[in-house]
Amino acid sequence: MFEGQPKGLFALALANTGERFGYYTMIAVFALFLRANFGLEPGTAGLIYSIFLGLVYFLPLLGGILADKFGFGRMVTTGIIVMFAGYLLLSLPMGGNTVAMLVMLAALLFISLGTGLFKGNLQVMVGNLYDDPKYADKRDSAFSIFYMAINIGAMFAPTAAVKIKEWGENSLGMSGNDAYHLAFAVACASLIISMLIYYFCRPWYRHVEGGKKNAAAQAVEQPVEELSKEDTKARIVALCLVFAVVIFFWMAFHQNGLSLTYFADEFTQTESEGLQSMTFNVFNLFMVVIIVYAMFSLFQSKTSKGKAISACVAVAALAVLIWQYTRVSGTTKLSAPIFQQFNPFYVVALTPFSMAIFSYLAKKGKEPSAPRKIAYGMLVAAVAFIVMIIASIGLPMPKTEMVDGAPVAQHVADVSANWLIGTYLILTFGELLLSPMGISFVSKVAPPKYKGMMMGGWFVATAIGNLLVSVGGLLWGKLPLTIVWGVFLALCIISALFMFAMMKRLEKVAK
Repeated sequence: MFEGQPKGLFALALANTGERFGYYTMIAVFALFLRANFGLEPGTAGLIYSIFLGLVYFLPLLGGILADKFGFGRMVTTGIIVMFAGYLLLSLPMGGNTVAMLVMLAALLFISLGTGLFKGNLQVMVGNLYDDPKYADKRDSAFSIFYMAINIGAMFAPTAAVKIKEWGENSLGMSGNDAYHLAFAVACASLIISMLIYYFCRPWYRHVEGGKKNAAAQAVEQPVEELSKEDTKARIVALCLVFAVVIFFWMAFHQNGLSLTYFADEFTQTESEGLQSMTFNVFNLFMVVIIVYAMFSLFQSKTSKGKAISACVAVAALAVLIWQYTRVSGTTKLSAPIFQQFNPFYVVALTPFSMAIFSYLAKKGKEPSAPRKIAYGMLVAAVAFIVMIIASIGLPMPKTEMVDGAPVAQHVADVSANWLIGTYLILTFGELLLSPMGISFVSKVAPPKYKGMMMGGWFVATAIGNLLVSVGGLLWGKLPLTIVWGVFLALCIISALFMFAMMKRLEKVAK
């Protein structure tokens, strides 16, 4: 799985892992923070949340345009610095007054702009590594590995957010609202680590950073492909069609930080015991990941020594899990943000299976094209919301009560946590079909002169989807839960059908 990849892939992936860990630590508690600290209604909190997500994914278009002119590496560096300033402001506990709100909004703007300069351009650099014919056939697998690395950071983020908040309350005597800011401060430290990785490993990918000096050197090694106006237009149109579809995927998928988190907070069991409680310990999930990768290494290793080491690692991790099970007693309290660890865990654990399946199909000449994988991903996402509809049958409407003059959400049911755990599993199957394959498709199809802009376009589509995430918050408490989930189900199915209708045009430019 990792063999034959350029070293630059792993360095860039690790740099992104650190940044994503900080980002998802913040996101895990951000919607709840808005309601608790400022006393906002669900719809208002959802609107701020979705506008922020929208900016995070819209501004890569600006970052891509600037990078096409000034270089990808320069924009990545600037982005890290701007993001750091934003997280630093957000980590300051200033209460819930107007000044605090303005400082928070300024922090969100810095984080959005910094992410816009950093995120898309780092991914363009990854794609540029595979313009080398020596690595061209590994592009899809490379983005699967890159996407997996992102989710390693995201997997630990919810636990870090919850534990740090609890530590602030219990050990430092901070109020619940002030303790949220400790979780935001984690992002500052993670960005420092990302910057160190990026600069320490820079020699491995300096040639794909862009800019005038690197462009001149790269042009000698790999001449830029010249496309006709007609071909350029066809590629851009095809990409825009894909962008139109993924809008609705991200609108549905990112309900994990809004309506699905509301569901976890207000309708899902607050305690767990036995084997189920083990799944809420990120250490146990990490042991499962180790077992998965050790087993793949066992079967793929070419030496008996490699197989023996892999087998020992798998057995050791399994022994740790058995030991952990023997220590399970009583109940484990569940916090709503902790459910967000399941999606990145599934991404990390399932990526080897995904790569193995598509590698097998490729050898048989039956691997689906990237556009077809995206369409399948939309259908899979639809299934996830069918699960939520079933889980919500018979449940009451969400309920709020006024406490100290502010609306506070009430816990009105104790639905099994397994419904959300299963929903996140299905959504992850859809994500693995759509997101890494979509990014790979953009890096492959985008006209060379507009790579930064087109990768930015992918994020603009994500941004529009994130803006529409607020629909979940606006519908929350206004309609029965089954209808809320039904809205997202319908959008996923319609998007998939549109994608299939456009398939011939998309597959033509992907060849």
